Amino acid sequence: MPQESPSALDTFPRLLLHHARVRGDRPAIREKEYGIWQSWAWAQAADEVRAIACGLAELGFRLIATEGTIRFAVVEDQEQVDKMLEVRASCPLLEHVIYDDPRGMRHYNQPFIHALDEVQAMGAIHNRNHPDFIADEVARGGADDVAIMLYTSGTTGKPKGVCQTHRALIAAARGGQQFDRLTADEDILSYLPMAWVGDNLFSYAQALVTGFTINCPESGDTVMTDMREIGPTYYFAPPRVYENLLTQVMIRMEDAGWVKRGLFHFFMDVAKRCGARILDRASGVSALDRLLYGLGNLLVYAPLRNVLGMSRIRVAYTAGAAIGPDLFRFYRSLGINLKQLYGQTETCAYVCLQPDGGVRLDTVGVPAPGVEVRLADSGEILVRGPMLLKEYYKRPDATAESIDAEGYFHTGDAGFLDTDGHLRIIDRAKDVGHLAGGAMFAPNYIENKLKFFQYIREAVAFGHGRDTVCAFINIDIGAVGNWAERRGIAYSGYTDLAAKKEVYELIQQCVEQVNEQLTGEGELATSQVSRFLILHKELDPDDDELTRTRKVRRGFIAEKYAVLVEALYGGKKSQFIETQVKFEDGRTGSVAADLEIRDVRTFQAVRKAA
Repeated sequence: MPQESPSALDTFPRLLLHHARVRGDRPAIREKEYGIWQSWAWAQAADEVRAIACGLAELGFRLIATEGTIRFAVVEDQEQVDKMLEVRASCPLLEHVIYDDPRGMRHYNQPFIHALDEVQAMGAIHNRNHPDFIADEVARGGADDVAIMLYTSGTTGKPKGVCQTHRALIAAARGGQQFDRLTADEDILSYLPMAWVGDNLFSYAQALVTGFTINCPESGDTVMTDMREIGPTYYFAPPRVYENLLTQVMIRMEDAGWVKRGLFHFFMDVAKRCGARILDRASGVSALDRLLYGLGNLLVYAPLRNVLGMSRIRVAYTAGAAIGPDLFRFYRSLGINLKQLYGQTETCAYVCLQPDGGVRLDTVGVPAPGVEVRLADSGEILVRGPMLLKEYYKRPDATAESIDAEGYFHTGDAGFLDTDGHLRIIDRAKDVGHLAGGAMFAPNYIENKLKFFQYIREAVAFGHGRDTVCAFINIDIGAVGNWAERRGIAYSGYTDLAAKKEVYELIQQCVEQVNEQLTGEGELATSQVSRFLILHKELDPDDDELTRTRKVRRGFIAEKYAVLVEALYGGKKSQFIETQVKFEDGRTGSVAADLEIRDVRTFQAVRKAA
């Protein structure tokens, strides 16, 4: 069989048909259902796609590019069907709703509601009657056609539809394949939201480029169990997932017997001392440390990797937010090749990658293959390459504003390139401000440092135009709750726990450690937190305080909790507040508390030698 050149495989349908030909009996997708893994080989997957495509064609599906023309909705289950029925009146062109899960759908008899199995059966008939249909449609497709529209998180305004082409996503996927030497033998766990660009790159584009296997867990509650069963070789997760895993490990170890706990801490000290250097095959590790690390691998590290489902991982990535240095060191010290990447929805999550042997705690790596990075005079990061968006959907003004005349996309992030070409992110460019004395203030940088502690789930820093920096803190109810229970501190819920004097002292220690770390951060040394309070409720996307990707909406929070901000800067020792909240079932209520405000110790900046 003649080999097809990569240039000919320039759309996802062509890639799918290619894999069906060259590795038709190899697993393309696995999904766990009712506790059993179901597998689809590449040839089967192609047949399923063909049946769905032909079934949609039989229903009259066509590509349309005019305003408000949603004609087809493909949803998962009864709950989603009900949502479509609720909004149908505002979508007058909606003709068909197709569902996958038949549970609860027996009595839905509307003629425009179809089971996916029914559509595939129609597709099989259509394919027999029109055998050349799929081949003709695939041939008509082009690399510059829009493959998917993804919406930005809306951190600073209304979400925008990012139109990404086949060419852009495939270029990003091939660049990552080249950079990390990915092969068709990889296994990846696909558990992140499909509407997120990361899942489209790792669980879709790279799978179709390399031919590796996608594994879908049964549910969000079974991810860890399913991950242990699959043992992925290639893995991606945002920092919060790694943080939650480490928190669970540390809670379990604190509850373990003294012998097991002692062994764990002894060998983790060994791992922290030399594990990352052994992973990087660096010199300078003593024979004794290598011996101890080998023994630790037998007794602690390998069993722990197995518990985490990371025994087979060859490459692991994190992105989306800064990851704490201690957290990063922990995983690498275990022998897990955890690296950072940098990208955005508009760049197919592909700008910078960390090379093996060149992993650093405080950078996001070097420009990925095919990507150009440069800095504007303001410090904003500009990028150019084949992975850029085609346009924002029906927003030519936003497109023109984001991509300049030279073809550089303005990321909105501020940072700098070090002498080795590694990129370091400071903050969102629009968020970088100045204290009243003129020193730089990067709130996200401070917030991430605070969130590096397992006891702090969220933080919001204030200081632009002010003399000092103050912060709101959200505690992590799991980590702090376990800490409190082990000390016999009773509490009735989040609000009660957050107000405990002992918890305030715990968080104060964390804040003061951050202040001490900042002493060596040059101009940012003056951004040490002088006062803080612990919020009486968790920041929540349902209350519009966070985006759906859990990014802090700092401006909204400052306005909503203005009385607390003014109390921090007004020298008050406490402040009463009552806040409206939304519950998952749609009900509303209120949470009230008298919040303590704490002063914390700050440190003299360290002057670097000339």
